[in-house]
Amino acid sequence: MRILHISKYYYPYLGGVENICKYLVEGTLNHKTAVVCFNDKCKDVVDEVNGIKVYRVATWINVARQALSLSYFPILRRAIKEFKPDVIQFHWANPFPAAVLLCLIPKNIKLVIHWHMDIIKHAKIYPLIKPIETALLKRADRIVVTSPQYRDASRPLQPFLKKVWIVPNAMDESIFTIQPGDEKEIEKLRAKYNNRKIVFFIGRHIQYKGLSHLIEAEKYIKEDCEIVIAGNGPLTEELKKQCNSNRVHFIGKLSNDELRWHHYAASVFAFPSITKNEAFGVALAEAMYCGTPAVTFTIEGSGVNWVSVNNETGIEVANGDNVAYAKAIDLLLADGNLNSLYSKAGNKRVKENFTISKMVSEMEQCYKEFE
Repeated sequence: MRILHISKYYYPYLGGVENICKYLVEGTLNHKTAVVCFNDKCKDVVDEVNGIKVYRVATWINVARQALSLSYFPILRRAIKEFKPDVIQFHWANPFPAAVLLCLIPKNIKLVIHWHMDIIKHAKIYPLIKPIETALLKRADRIVVTSPQYRDASRPLQPFLKKVWIVPNAMDESIFTIQPGDEKEIEKLRAKYNNRKIVFFIGRHIQYKGLSHLIEAEKYIKEDCEIVIAGNGPLTEELKKQCNSNRVHFIGKLSNDELRWHHYAASVFAFPSITKNEAFGVALAEAMYCGTPAVTFTIEGSGVNWVSVNNETGIEVANGDNVAYAKAIDLLLADGNLNSLYSKAGNKRVKENFTISKMVSEMEQCYKEFE
């Protein structure tokens, strides 16, 4: 089959949805694939990435984090005409291209909606988006959702549950598999923090990632440890001001190698996201693959508490309870046997459920319905 993916952006632009799209585009070897996406510059471009044709539409303006372009209609029409897809896989949320697609998609082309997330942030403009969203779901032949929890809690999906197919997101094993020389780097990293146990966080410094809760929880952590916070974002400076502890370290952006070393050096992974904006938790799966058990908050309707299972691969506490979060970290730092048990279980769960090969295999089963 010929499958045309429509994503907000595509490699080399890096993001959670963009990574998942790339894994599917390059992983479904039995099918011919192409991509339509926005260019982050005001220029229409057609190029190739690893042999995959990518139609990049100029971004003219951004409104509420949605790129807009007058050239989207002609570029998408050209892609459909040239590529002649049997299936279009549309990566939601991306409302402007959805409206264009609904005007252009021929009746004979199957439509798969890859539902990465509900629209949560933009409550004021959601009434304008909802008719597009509903029309898209009605037109869909299949709706791919990343977890049973998200399927069950997503209001827009409830009238269309018969169309839903669960395909979990994936992490890239090649980045997180131990490489020659890693052991030396991991030991150097531990020595940097005086061989104290490390509690590690990686992610964007934005509100729903819950970093302020981790910083508050640090005040109640009794075990001797270092809190290492990687990544950056609009809240970085505010979070640094909130923090008064010399055992909290903001280390900025990491390379893939540095990220891997930190995961293996850490004793606990802090994943304090607090809202359903955290739809799945690929970073959580990456930590679990490296054998680092996580502490999470309960997030109603998110896949986070399905990725890491409470009292099996990590510990889950009530949303926003900083004292309970600290106690959970203390338990994993103090109890080596429990930490080891969760470490092994977490690695096993990821290998069985959240790898690229597993995601591609599940997606292939969905495509088979159209053959």
